[in-house]
This record gives sequence, C-alpha cells and structure tokens, in this order.
Amino acid sequence: MIVAALHRHPVKSLLGEQVDRARIDAHGLAGDRRHALLDLTDGRIASAKEPRTWRRLLTLRAEGLEDGGARITGPDGGVLDDGGVSALLGRPVRLIGERPAGAKLRRSVPEQVLAAGVEAEVDSPEQEFGSAAEPGSFFDFAPLHLVTTASLAGAPAARYRPNLVIDHDGEPYAENAWIGRELAVGPDLRLRVIAATPRCAVPTLPHGTLPADPEALRRPARENRVRPLPAMQPLPCLGVYAQVLAPGVVGVGDAVTLR
Repeated sequence: MIVAALHRHPVKSLLGEQVDRARIDAHGLAGDRRHALLDLTDGRIASAKEPRTWRRLLTLRAEGLEDGGARITGPDGGVLDDGGVSALLGRPVRLIGERPAGAKLRRSVPEQVLAAGVEAEVDSPEQEFGSAAEPGSFFDFAPLHLVTTASLAGAPAARYRPNLVIDHDGEPYAENAWIGRELAVGPDLRLRVIAATPRCAVPTLPHGTLPADPEALRRPARENRVRPLPAMQPLPCLGVYAQVLAPGVVGVGDAVTLR
C-alpha cells in the first residue's frame, strides 16, 4: 500500500486543502483542525454535523498559514474576517485557535437528516469531542482519520474529510480489520488504529462545487454497519481513526505497511 493523498482542514467543518508532504505527530497532521468557529449565540463549536444550522460552513475554505494561523475564503475566493463569515452564515461567529473547556457541538442524527431533509428539525444531541486526541485541538475523536481508495469506491475523498488516503486494491472496508494493529507509514511514522469512523450527515452535503449526495451515507449504511467501539451500537462507518505512536514526515507515494 502507498499514501495516495494527504488532506488537512485548518478550520473544523470548512473545506480544506491537499498537501504533498506533512509532519504528523501526536497532535495530528501539521495544521489540521487547529481552529474552529465559535458560535457567539450559544457558545458551541460550529459544526456541519448539524446541517440545518451549519451546512453553509462547507461553502467556505480554510488555508493554513506559515505562522500557524488560518485564512478563510468565501465561495467567490475573497478573504473573509469574522464579520464576513458571520454575515455569510447568518449567525455571529469568531475564529478561535484554542478549544474552550467543556466545548461541545451538536450532531444531528444522520438517518433523520436523510429522511427529513437538511431544513427539517431533527434530533441533534450535544457531544463532547477529542477524547482520543491531545488537549486543545478540534478533532471529533482522534488525531488522524484514514481511508482506503477501495472503501471510497470512486467517491471524492473530500466528502469524508480524511487525513490520509491509502491506495489499496483489496476489498472495501478492509480497514475494519486493522483496528488494534499498527501501521508503518514512510520511514518513521508509526500509527495504532483504534476505531472505525462512524459517518454523520456531512458526506451527503454539498462540498464547494460537489453537489449533495445522499448515497455517500446510504452506501456505508448498507454495506458497513459496524460497532465503532465495543460499547457502541452498530453505525454506518467508513475509514478508521488512529493515534500516533512515533512521529514522522510523510509524503504522497510513501509506503504503508500493516504490522
């Protein structure tokens, strides 16, 4: 197997960017999910997992800056400040670089979103995030998300927002069997795969120029409904989460070996 692509998302739930090479350590891929938009109305983190309120986040793109900051651009490519972002989203927000203590987001039940549509009021329970990541970041769970080309089955990786896309010509969802095992990526990076990645409504939403695609959730719901963790109920999953055992610099084309 080899690394087919590297992606990072400097601001949570915004469109990201593809890079050819990046350092990966316990904090994840350099520059990934280091910022988020804070909803000044209720103090929650803005997340497209609640599409009725936040689906417009996926019309914005974030670019990582050399100083560790992030630049947000709108659909027309113009740079936006907090005021411009708030105006486009229709809610007051502020770009933040540190996760507030006890920060939460809302995750709409994806099957309800599929059935009722993105405009409908559906169950959207609060959830804390980043329980398997270093403090201060804005990861949903763990610092790295991996998916194979076989599992994508031709779908754009951008819909599923992985960090590493791994070129793998085996069966789809082979990643499920990697849980609890280690991956060697490039000369130095060593990972432990810890859980399958449950899918929310986000892959079904328009992403920039990509149109809405309900099949992005329906396919894993049909084909790969598994338990992400032993205590959880079976959920539609695609890809896996990983933690970093040894850091390293990784580039497109680097070898990936399952240990």
